[in-house]
Amino acid sequence: MLIAVIEAIYRFLWGDLFTIPLGNGIGIPLLVLLLIPTGIYFTIRTKFLPIRLFPDMIRALNGKKQETGGLSPIQTLFVSTATRVGMGNLVGVVAAISAGGAGAVFWMWISAIFGSSTAFVEAALAQLYKEKDPLYGGYRGGPSYYIHSYAERVRKKKLKRSVVAVMFALSGLICWGGISQVISNSVVSAFKNAFGISPLVTTVVLVVVSAVIVMRKNATVRALDVIVPVMAGCYFVITLFIIVTHLNSVPAVFTRIFEEAFGIRQIAAGGFGAVLMNGVKRGLFSNEAGSGSAPCAAAAAEENDPVKVGLVQALGVFIDTIVICSCTAMIMLLVPEDLTTGLAGMDLLQKVMSYYMGNFGVVFIAITLALFSFSTFLGILFYARSNVAYLFGDRWCYQTIYKIFALIMLFVGGLQAYTVVWDLGDVGVGLMTVFNLMVLFPLSGEALRALKTYEEKKKMNQ
Repeated sequence: MLIAVIEAIYRFLWGDLFTIPLGNGIGIPLLVLLLIPTGIYFTIRTKFLPIRLFPDMIRALNGKKQETGGLSPIQTLFVSTATRVGMGNLVGVVAAISAGGAGAVFWMWISAIFGSSTAFVEAALAQLYKEKDPLYGGYRGGPSYYIHSYAERVRKKKLKRSVVAVMFALSGLICWGGISQVISNSVVSAFKNAFGISPLVTTVVLVVVSAVIVMRKNATVRALDVIVPVMAGCYFVITLFIIVTHLNSVPAVFTRIFEEAFGIRQIAAGGFGAVLMNGVKRGLFSNEAGSGSAPCAAAAAEENDPVKVGLVQALGVFIDTIVICSCTAMIMLLVPEDLTTGLAGMDLLQKVMSYYMGNFGVVFIAITLALFSFSTFLGILFYARSNVAYLFGDRWCYQTIYKIFALIMLFVGGLQAYTVVWDLGDVGVGLMTVFNLMVLFPLSGEALRALKTYEEKKKMNQ
């Protein structure tokens, strides 16, 4: 019964809500219907902020923290990037290209531009409604907190809990528990293929290392300060090396991306829907803009101007999709197509890397996936802090119970993949998005006013 309910909700959120009669039809899922118009709306309202204020995004990284336990803007970027950059940037991009062709990459880029505007608004709101964190020090917040404040405003009285805020927090905890299992299963599979290591050994090591970090008060952020720049930097450098050594083929790859994104051949063959939707879905899945996850990190930043924190999180979407996802796309598309026929997922990606670097390529991609996945686990447990506190109050026992739950899920996932738990993770993030967007629109005016003030001050100082 429970499995049937989960699968029904999954189909409602991620299945095709309706079909546009173009070619073989373009299926539109509910979440795409919600997120893409939202991104377009905020991109217009912010006057194309992702392009216009890109230099400001870089400058906003210079903020410094003042208090023990607080986070600087760049540290919140590391936390949010840790969760954005994961399997979706590797196997997910491979799946999008396999199903939708090279043109899917273009639509992935477009979704990132719109998504970064949404990421700005939700992060700025998280800063506006942040509060002191008595357990970890510094600040905490996120959608549960600005949803709660909005509910109090609407009902004109103090509330102990808001129903929608509670639903968001519960959805987040369910989602992150499900993701924990997916993470360990992916790492175990990659290490088995690359090194022949037993799943049990990989799982035990992964859980022990994770426990040592997450059970310490603020070790999570310190670990991510090291892991995120190293993993993203190494992956980017390797990609640059591959591009430089295949420079003559690069123009043809970009030509293929744009031709297949708009190509008459795809439309005539009825394949345009696959190109468009695989790119859009993958971009949305990967950068998480609108889901309400990253604001849990944004709220922890020590910064007086919420706009700067919003700009940092908008930059995070670019890093995830425009940089990291594009790295995977270039690696895929520079390989002769006949070498990858019939392969999918991690097998396809490891085959591609072996083409460039032999056995080292297989090892490199396994280690990269492990780092991406491990950092995601640390990041989601950071997100969970504020949601656990909102639901159960400021007591260490509740924080510890959730960490133990996530570690158990990590262990179980390494030994056995339960499809229903994977669906549960997708259901969780889908529900988070729905609850977050319910309040994002009515509150967005505050973020937009803050942006207007920021730009007025900027003009006065020029």
